[in-house]
Amino acid sequence: MHWVYYSGRILARLILVTMTRWQVKGRYNIPEQGPLLIVSNHLHVVDPPTIAASLPLKTVFMAKEELFHHCFSRYIVKNFGSFPVRRRGVDREALRQAEYWLKRGVSLIIFPEGKRSSTIEMQPAFPGSAHLASRFGFPVLPVSITGTEKLREPFWWLRRPRITVNIGQPFYLPSANGKQTKEELYQLADSIMEHIAALLPLEYRGSYAREGKINYQPSGKNRS
Repeated sequence: MHWVYYSGRILARLILVTMTRWQVKGRYNIPEQGPLLIVSNHLHVVDPPTIAASLPLKTVFMAKEELFHHCFSRYIVKNFGSFPVRRRGVDREALRQAEYWLKRGVSLIIFPEGKRSSTIEMQPAFPGSAHLASRFGFPVLPVSITGTEKLREPFWWLRRPRITVNIGQPFYLPSANGKQTKEELYQLADSIMEHIAALLPLEYRGSYAREGKINYQPSGKNRS
């Protein structure tokens, strides 16, 4: 890991402690052994470092490919532990990068919505997170984040907004047996989002405010 990664985590914690009312819930749900596929809703550009700072894990994250088009932003996000992903379809190179890190024990942060919410409500998920979870069989750790949307407001630091990271119970998606259809992947992606939604206040749930069947297997049980 690059020095930007370690200094960035320290800086993120310092800002969160001094300029916000930062709260992390559910740390007891983090497995003692990784790696994990960490999935979360997405409200603000600071969500990746905020989640990374909230977890006692070495992490990398997928970032939209547009951030890699400019030298400065590419240097920062790459050395902070990110790699580019195309948000539509299945990005084979991003999958190879994900597999590379996961097999080396580094947990991966991914935002299934593929972009930040322009409001606070969850948006429909892209299938990439489901493809990763079912293909590689790593446990999925659902995380919700609230309050970072307040950082869009002028002089937010004067109000020290409350930022809450809520960590849920890890689970497994069914393993992929052969090629999965697009419909199957979208259904699995929805089940991932329902786990995240369960950790959020109702007003944040958006497309996932309904009650639905969740298709998963808790990580505490043996998989078939």
